[in-house]
Amino acid sequence: MVIAENVKSVKERIAAAAERCDRSADEICLVAATKMNSAERLRQAIAAGVTVCGENRVQELVEKWEQGAYEGAALHFIGHLQKNKVKYVVGRCELIQSVDSIELLSAINAQAEKLGICQQVLLEVNIASEESKSGFSSSELPVVLASAGNFTHVFIRGLMAIPPISIIKGQNRPYFAAMKQLFIDIQTKKYDNVSMDFLSMGMSGDFEDAIAEGSNMVRVGSAIFGARDYSKT
Repeated sequence: MVIAENVKSVKERIAAAAERCDRSADEICLVAATKMNSAERLRQAIAAGVTVCGENRVQELVEKWEQGAYEGAALHFIGHLQKNKVKYVVGRCELIQSVDSIELLSAINAQAEKLGICQQVLLEVNIASEESKSGFSSSELPVVLASAGNFTHVFIRGLMAIPPISIIKGQNRPYFAAMKQLFIDIQTKKYDNVSMDFLSMGMSGDFEDAIAEGSNMVRVGSAIFGARDYSKT
């Protein structure tokens, strides 16, 4: 029952955060970050009202997919995706949130073309210019977006970001604000094959700040499932 209680609590926190900035909770999509959680724990979360699961690792995605773990929810891919593993993700995931290079975008497009589908994606932005993280720089985005029309089997639906790890409340708000401004700026342009619908930012420790700065998609893991035990990986 702990997972169900946590889902209820997170939804209440999302609603309260939205209300504080005169927004509706209905505007904000909760993505349960399911890394290192079993199929049974996913089923508990879905039964408790989770409608979107976000998987970080391709191997876990494949294993849980075969176990029917995502039934009743949409599936997003939210982790780093290698080009040689695209075939396991395209077509299974409603949205790939972590497209971090033109080469990956091209590989996704090629696999989607093979399947005869159009794969929806978000572009990952390295908003803090961290060397340890992947993603496009803000300055690279116009070139990438201008090339979007060349990819006939991919549709760019928005942006995603993972700001620096912070233990101080509010510390990431400038990064979230910068992402929101990028999002708005892109909306004013007319790029083929691009529609800025989703701004995915905010995780367990800072999703309320992200909502305050304009996020409409939050990726929450530990606040739903509890802390992950990385010693078992």
